[in-house]
Amino acid sequence: MTDRPPQRNPNRQLAALIAEAGFSNAGLARRVDQLGLEHGLDLRYDKTSVTRWLRGQQPRGTTPALIAEVFTRRLGRRLSAQDLGLDACAPVYAGLEFASTPEEAVDIVSGLWRKDSGSHAELRKIAFTPAGLVVPSRDWLIGRADERVTRGEPPQRPPHGANSAPTAPGGRVPAQMRPPAQGGRTGGAGGLGGAGVPGGRGGGPGGPGGAAGAAGVGKAPGAGGSPGGGGAPGASGSASGAAVSAGPSTLAVPRQRGTERGPGQRVTGGDIAALRSVGELFRTLDHAYGGGHARQALVRYLEHEAEPMLRGNYGEATGRRLFGAAADLTRLAGWTSYDIAAHGLAQRYFVQALRLSQAAGDRAYGSYVLVTMSRQAVYLGHGREAVQLARVAQQGIGSSAPPVVQALLHSVEARGHAVLGEVRACTASLVRAERTLDAARTGEEVPHWARSFDEAQLADEFAHCHRDLQQYRAAAQHAERALQLYAPGYARSRTFCRVVLAAARLGLGELDQACGLGAEAAQQASEMRSARAVEYVRDFERRLEPYRDAAAVRTYRDRVTAIG
Repeated sequence: MTDRPPQRNPNRQLAALIAEAGFSNAGLARRVDQLGLEHGLDLRYDKTSVTRWLRGQQPRGTTPALIAEVFTRRLGRRLSAQDLGLDACAPVYAGLEFASTPEEAVDIVSGLWRKDSGSHAELRKIAFTPAGLVVPSRDWLIGRADERVTRGEPPQRPPHGANSAPTAPGGRVPAQMRPPAQGGRTGGAGGLGGAGVPGGRGGGPGGPGGAAGAAGVGKAPGAGGSPGGGGAPGASGSASGAAVSAGPSTLAVPRQRGTERGPGQRVTGGDIAALRSVGELFRTLDHAYGGGHARQALVRYLEHEAEPMLRGNYGEATGRRLFGAAADLTRLAGWTSYDIAAHGLAQRYFVQALRLSQAAGDRAYGSYVLVTMSRQAVYLGHGREAVQLARVAQQGIGSSAPPVVQALLHSVEARGHAVLGEVRACTASLVRAERTLDAARTGEEVPHWARSFDEAQLADEFAHCHRDLQQYRAAAQHAERALQLYAPGYARSRTFCRVVLAAARLGLGELDQACGLGAEAAQQASEMRSARAVEYVRDFERRLEPYRDAAAVRTYRDRVTAIG
């Protein structure tokens, strides 16, 4: 590594901290290199490098932040690069902080939106770090909803008889005037698909469904709700505004009224409805065509519309709803980033969505964000972290959650156990998921994001778990059932599930069937902008390697080559 010219003064702050931590120069260099590996950096520091730092040289790039993080872990208190006498730079875990106030949360997430909108190629290279999961999940679990999110002076009370809800002191809306909770299992989409180990669940945590029919989303192929992506291809309605291409049709992004919104403007219910409508639109695009299709447009929308709203004026009830809508869109930005393999960026979006959900006072949605984070951990092979996140979600939402939500959380925990090869624990979680889903009753109140977790999705979860445990006959049975139950509009879920079935057939020695299913999945993946879909197919091809000289495999490769 090349360092800057030496300063005149030795770095006494760094020397004091090295002594306090009990590090040798070689030991510090080794820990910095190891931390760099966690972030995808190949560093080659040694004891000579540390000697140079002590003499006053300044390490380049993010190294000061890495050194500060090494001391933070060792000494148990937060230290910055400046505390070590080094040049200031962004902390290693920038974007992974769990803010202490709603205002700080807005600053962190809006900075992430702006940087992603302007230089997304750089952000896509940020590595996923398992260590970055611990503090946010802990702080969410032990934390409480923010006492107050009201911003700006509350508007003057309208004249008697005007069509406006009265406000309580401090801008709070009395409970009887607040919008009723959403409920019911039928209707809108929402639900959660999975991630695999390359092989996670399908449409994936696309997120909460909003009122697509009311607010307006253009129609895409298919129908019904997305299994994990909120609106499946096919949410109906119309909206005017900026057009976004969606393959064979054009969908419209609702614009804000009038000119561009600026900070300080009053936020209305219509503004929040627009945010929810946009969420439905982008979930539809994500589920039908992959996260890469319109991810960047979503991030720009967050920067130019959601941030000014969060910095606008609103009372308590409106503010809670606003933070909830912002959490939903931020989680979706993370989900689409995850689908294009920008895993470090996705992780940061998920953490910030978790913090925004706390400001919204929506404990249930926070558990949904943790489920999303658990699925990413499964996909990346971090089974232990996946299990821990699923259990934190269960503990945080409690036993009073509707059966559908409990089934969802148990199934996600099962996926983590399967990655770890823990047969008994995986089986126990799957049994709990099945029993609680059976206990669900039509018409009972369920959060919109869990409404589409049904028998098809549960069968898909079973199939993935049995595949990971190499129980191929059971995997094939559940994958076939999932494909039978899934609606055609669940394109990405069906692609993932078809690959799982192909792997199961291969494990059973049915090479011809496996290759046929794999070729169909490869065709479907080629029609999406989804790195996960491509990785599913690659994972299947790695499994084919021992049979590479077989006629069925040669035919498979010819078919895939023809796809281009």
